[in-house]
Amino acid sequence: MARTYATAARVGRDELLDFLAERHRATLTTRRRDGRLQMSPVSCGVHDGRILISTYPRRAKAVNARRDPRVSLVVHSDEWNGPYVQVDGRASVLDMPAALDGLVDYFRCISGEHPDWNEYREAMAAQDKSLLSIDIEAWGPIATGGFPPEMSER
Repeated sequence: MARTYATAARVGRDELLDFLAERHRATLTTRRRDGRLQMSPVSCGVHDGRILISTYPRRAKAVNARRDPRVSLVVHSDEWNGPYVQVDGRASVLDMPAALDGLVDYFRCISGEHPDWNEYREAMAAQDKSLLSIDIEAWGPIATGGFPPEMSER
């Protein structure tokens, strides 16, 4: 089996947004009251340069982000060994009814058009959904795992 070597490609904001737009699986990190980290697997999308995540008002991620808006995500590829990127930013938490339009944007950027937007809006309101909207402040390189690149010379 051929070896694969780790890569780390530094990209600009537009390339980052293109990368994120095609990937919807992430691990979100927020901070608990005592400073320890809390991680959640989430589905996410990108709309108008912001990362959107659907949640509920009393979930740990929402409670933590209200108290301390600094968050980080690792956005994964669908395939386990695919490229990934860490993104750091500040989250805003929107609750009903303010979350409704953002939840429509969230659905659209992940799944496209809904067959009945009125039904979707009613379901989101009935479920009392919230939305995390993350302003991207910094990001690492788009990376892949593998052997350290210097091992290719051996």
